Amino acid sequence: MSALSNIDWLVCFVYLTAVLTLSLFLARGQHDNDDYFLAGRRMHWVPIGLSIFAGTFSSLSFVGLPSEAAYRDYHLYLSILFIPFVVTPIVWFLFLPLYFRLQVTSAYEYVELRFNRRLRLVCSVLFMLYTIGWMGNLLRAVGVLLQAVFGITVWQTTLLLLAIGLFATVYTTIGGVKAVVWTDALQAVALGGGMLAVWYLALQKVDGGWESVWKIGNEHDRFAMFRTTFWGEGGNLYAACAFGFFVYLTGHSVSFTAVQRFMSMPNLRAARLSLIINGVMVAFVCGLFFVTGSTLFAFYHQQPAERIEVSSRSLNSVDTDASSTNLYDELSGEGKQDHLLPRFVLTEIPRPGLLGILLAGLFAAAMSSVDSGINSMTASLVSDWMSGRKLPLRKSRYCCFLFGMIAIAMAITFYLRGGNVFPLIMKISGMFYGLMLGIFLLGMLVKRANSLCAEIGLVAGVTALTVILFVYPVSHWWYGAVACVPTVLIGFIVSRCVPADEKPSTGLHQTTNQ
Repeated sequence: MSALSNIDWLVCFVYLTAVLTLSLFLARGQHDNDDYFLAGRRMHWVPIGLSIFAGTFSSLSFVGLPSEAAYRDYHLYLSILFIPFVVTPIVWFLFLPLYFRLQVTSAYEYVELRFNRRLRLVCSVLFMLYTIGWMGNLLRAVGVLLQAVFGITVWQTTLLLLAIGLFATVYTTIGGVKAVVWTDALQAVALGGGMLAVWYLALQKVDGGWESVWKIGNEHDRFAMFRTTFWGEGGNLYAACAFGFFVYLTGHSVSFTAVQRFMSMPNLRAARLSLIINGVMVAFVCGLFFVTGSTLFAFYHQQPAERIEVSSRSLNSVDTDASSTNLYDELSGEGKQDHLLPRFVLTEIPRPGLLGILLAGLFAAAMSSVDSGINSMTASLVSDWMSGRKLPLRKSRYCCFLFGMIAIAMAITFYLRGGNVFPLIMKISGMFYGLMLGIFLLGMLVKRANSLCAEIGLVAGVTALTVILFVYPVSHWWYGAVACVPTVLIGFIVSRCVPADEKPSTGLHQTTNQ
């Protein structure tokens, strides 16, 4: 672990100490599960907005977004831009008024009111399965960077993952959602600040500066965002729109984690303001990650000694020759592209303190993933399965710790399995989020739909997923659409064939602005 200077170690230590101290401070005054899971519904919209951002992107941004820009293009950024420009208005006008009118603790309370308790529990299970996979993959992304930074063995990296996961689990178990939100806010600043420093220093090393970055990127189609080829493994306009709508909309509208954040604020106005904070951070910080990846691509392209041909898979069918694309060959293989950023920091800008800032941001990213996930899973267990938050606060903390251990186990499993970060998390998100969104959209948009319609629609969605997993594989960009569209479409068709329920609907037509 000689890569870190004393200043780097000091930066990491100060940051981790600040996180733990903050969580201990915020643990004061917790008397029941309403305090533990919703902070007494008194949270401010600024930290909530930062928390939603940090919990959504976290360590994926560090390892996935720069390599996505360097090895592929900007179609994923187009999907991300759906959050401020498409997702935020939909959540603002449709979902938030409904949740505040019903005063839910869990988003899945709506599903029980609209359909039945069985479907509410199904949504809770889908959320938990997604969250376990999501936390495991994001924490595993930390292992990818740590191994590259420290040059350590697989088993040493596994132990570090265990230590980081335990740290995040402990402070979340102690501090509850207040600790999650405020540490996430701190982590969002670290996330953006660390990458801003790396991008600035990287740009100084590119001959010709930003003009060269733009020229080289355009020559190799790295800034493409609107490619209109419809199907295939690579990103295109349609796939980006599908992922942005069916996955990112779900993550901000019906995910327990997001709704828990919204409902921890005192009113609808505060929740809407938090959406603005989140949207601004998403557009700016994620854009910064992509620009950093483009800058690294331009830098390595200019290094004559390192000129090699990037694999055709990494080029996404863009025609180039061996003399025109120049990244390290060991970083173009499966599972190695995520090493691009740490390799650059270690070999090209090894300044005292910079690596510590990068690692502090990385730890921030990983912990914001774990803390959000385990707190929300515990809250879902209590509110959805225990019917009324009857679990004592002490036992809620035990459950929180248990979910943290499950997340760590999943992270180690994903790490040992290998592979690149983003494709796996895109598949996990699409499968579980698509089914959840389908159930909600059916309930909100189809007034005649009853429980039978929703259940048959859900079976159709699961069937469609089974087909693309085992019979006719499609790109991971489409998983969310494949899960959601059949759920809504078949549910709608069934609703036209069966008598409507007499039970009043709490669908979209009853939603009012507040």
